[in-house]
Amino acid sequence: MGAAGIWLSSLALLGLGTFLIGAYQAFAQFYRFAAAEVASEVFRPRAISFVLAGGIVAALAGPELGRWGGPLLSAEYAGSFLILSVVSLLASGVLLGLRVPPLHIETTGPAARPLQAIMAQPTYRVALFGAATGYGVMILAMTATPLAMVHHHHDLADASRVIQAHVLGMFLPSFFTGSLIARFGVLRIMLTGVALLAGHIVMALTGTGFGSFASALVLLGVGWNFLYIGGTTLLTETYTPAERARAQAANDLTIFAVGLTCSLGAGALLQRLGWQGLNTALLPWLALAAFALIWLGVSRRRITRAKTARA
Repeated sequence: MGAAGIWLSSLALLGLGTFLIGAYQAFAQFYRFAAAEVASEVFRPRAISFVLAGGIVAALAGPELGRWGGPLLSAEYAGSFLILSVVSLLASGVLLGLRVPPLHIETTGPAARPLQAIMAQPTYRVALFGAATGYGVMILAMTATPLAMVHHHHDLADASRVIQAHVLGMFLPSFFTGSLIARFGVLRIMLTGVALLAGHIVMALTGTGFGSFASALVLLGVGWNFLYIGGTTLLTETYTPAERARAQAANDLTIFAVGLTCSLGAGALLQRLGWQGLNTALLPWLALAAFALIWLGVSRRRITRAKTARA
């Protein structure tokens, strides 16, 4: 559909094609939950991490396939969409051969709670807020970056290299994020993610040279990775198998609604505040996320001490 839109010079068809790509990606977001559900409790953080590590292939192969397909046909970039179609068909072939063990759901246990009750849990709210913070801050800064770089007299090639480094920062840590969560605990890794996002802001304030943009965007990617994988891991503690569909869907709907809002607002905020002002404005959001994670950690320790004292 996207290729047809370019070939026929139809913005409506191109928009429909990219909408369908977005729907495809929305389903793909649940692969991480599927991996979590078939993994043991100990291996779960690493299972989620390894699924997201596939983004490394996207970071390296995606831009190259796009560039290779650009001049393939007389209508520029129609070939890129056709290549994307082939890649998607290959992915479908892999999924058709996948045999996921059926998830056993107790029918004699407590009934599934209403969604409001699931979302009212402090752990659920902190997991959701942490992941939404990582996604929102990342989308806002990443969307604004190419515009800011062009405004500060960098060419599109430089902007492309910075975004590619950023995407590697997003997914390369996935090979060890799960192991770090298993060793240090999910809340500490999420707090580290907040600190890395704060580091992104510090680097953004150092200037508008290529090095400042590149360093900031790498930190932005790694911070997103720690918060997103950590938030997903923490979320899996808050629902039963019977509740998983609603709990996961509400989580992802909220996260991507935040991401959409930040994406739409990035240009206007950049124009009004400038690159450094935009990043400085993110500090209160990060401070609130850090406070929520610390509060949950203190609350959990109090509960553990109380249980130990009663025992």
